[in-house]
Amino acid sequence: MARITALTIGYYRWLKELVLVEKILLSFIFAGITGISAQIRIPLPFTPVPITGQVFVVLLAGILLRGYYGGLSMLLYFLLGIAGVPWFSGFKPALPFGPTTGYIIGFIPASVLVGLLAFKNHKIHFQILIMFGAISIIYLFGALHLMFYLHFGWRQAIISGVLPFILPDILKAITAGFISRALVGGSFQS
Repeated sequence: MARITALTIGYYRWLKELVLVEKILLSFIFAGITGISAQIRIPLPFTPVPITGQVFVVLLAGILLRGYYGGLSMLLYFLLGIAGVPWFSGFKPALPFGPTTGYIIGFIPASVLVGLLAFKNHKIHFQILIMFGAISIIYLFGALHLMFYLHFGWRQAIISGVLPFILPDILKAITAGFISRALVGGSFQS
């Protein structure tokens, strides 16, 4: 465990010493990784929103880039996608709005939340709770957008845009929580 702590300290020291341009470059890299993770796609016949790997990367961007640079990476992902980079799910750019646009916008504050709070408390249950909070933000933005974009009622937005994703996202949050816990050092005891 001391080795993990030393690696963590070394990583965050390295990250802190980067100049602004390098941190922005890392944000671009995470935007690209988010685009790649969007291609891990499982379409569901009863909703216009597929299961993708993006949420996991959103959480990791917050952990690895810390604070606002995780959010910057998601902002870059969104802006470059609507500018025409074909990296949204199915290698598509935004139209500029589609059924998943709300979720993608929600990635921005979700990643910032993780980046700002993951280091406030080092206990694993706290790390996972932060991940759940970030996913809730994504759901809120996604469901609200479905209500307006597809004229869904609140109930239909929850049934189509939240419920099918809870179990996969719980697994993503737990995995990201353990990664976060490993990065902030210490043991895995709660």
